Amino acid sequence: MTTAELQEQRAAIVDRMNTAHTTDDDKAFTEAETELRAIDGKLDRQRKIDDAERRESGTPLHGARGEFAELRNQNLIETLRYGAGMAVNDRAKVEREQAMLAERAGGPAKGVYVATELFEKRAADMTTGSASTIAPDNFRPDLFTSALTNSSIISRLGATTLTGLTGDVVIPRETDSPNVGWVAEDQALSTDGASFDSLTLTPHHVGVITELSRQLLQQSSPAVEQLVRNMMSRNVALEIDRAAIAGSGTGAEPLGLINDPNVPTVPFATDLFTTTADMIAAADVANIGDSRAFLSTNGVRAAAMKLRDTTERPIAISETFHGEAAYFTNQAPTNLGVDEDEAGLVYGDWSDLLIGIWSQLDILVNPYAETAYSKGNILLRAMASVDFGVRRPASFVSATGVAS
Repeated sequence: MTTAELQEQRAAIVDRMNTAHTTDDDKAFTEAETELRAIDGKLDRQRKIDDAERRESGTPLHGARGEFAELRNQNLIETLRYGAGMAVNDRAKVEREQAMLAERAGGPAKGVYVATELFEKRAADMTTGSASTIAPDNFRPDLFTSALTNSSIISRLGATTLTGLTGDVVIPRETDSPNVGWVAEDQALSTDGASFDSLTLTPHHVGVITELSRQLLQQSSPAVEQLVRNMMSRNVALEIDRAAIAGSGTGAEPLGLINDPNVPTVPFATDLFTTTADMIAAADVANIGDSRAFLSTNGVRAAAMKLRDTTERPIAISETFHGEAAYFTNQAPTNLGVDEDEAGLVYGDWSDLLIGIWSQLDILVNPYAETAYSKGNILLRAMASVDFGVRRPASFVSATGVAS
């Protein structure tokens, strides 16, 4: 049974619960409630099966060679030592890596370049299920997930990540479909064609400054290197989340999904249950894809957890969101609206949100910053270049007037 079929069964059960509640039929309500718990369990298992099938393994199509393979072996601690003017074990290797990354970026770094491949982890082998002789290698560069996004909630929602970009990226998108119709014999079809515009991703630069001790940089332990990687990438990932959701689009900051004027909106209705139903209905009318989910603030989640029916029974969050996946994050805005007291609430097909990540982190190592130097430490400034874009604005619906 598919996820869609299970969701239809769940909707029918909820209708029965509403009817039983209206008629004060406790027995029918309890029976429907028991069925609801069972169907929610089946939905959860089916979603896990769907996810597993998307990740199913077989035979790799091609592997990493050349530049990609070498940059994945870049040593972060060695690179930071090099940037700080400290002794390194293999200066020639570090300088060769810097030359590769400078060529990729189109110019020299202000400090040292660190490849984003270094912040990536293996997601899964790209496979065919047969044709085992296609290639002997066992990993692909396009199937690594970046640590800049693997802790990012928008990536878990299914946003499409584009990596290894150089320069501006122009993506054509269809704004109006061609006319399709039936004609009698010898009649001409309409010549109206599809209309297109374009979405341009332009690198916007986000950065973080952190302080490390010289003693830490002198360590060669893999655990220390992983600690530094995680520390730098997590902070950038949180800001990527915030900007992708609600970036202002002014100054250096990219435009986020909620502030995109092309994304449809619905007003908050009498309650959260009705509002989310209106959002789903609007999405259905727009024929959006299947990678659907809600995203909102932890404040909205807390409010949903406190909802009670007329008999003071708790209402499950899954019921409030009609069985759809719902995610909550502190990176969603709580200051929307004229009075800056409204929370962000978005529903849609998250595969139509694009995250563009250019190829390298630019890290400036400053061993002479006054406050750090006085403690014998080193200051690091890490910069990443990212942008966001909505491939199809109608794939999303944003609610207005939601209390934060």
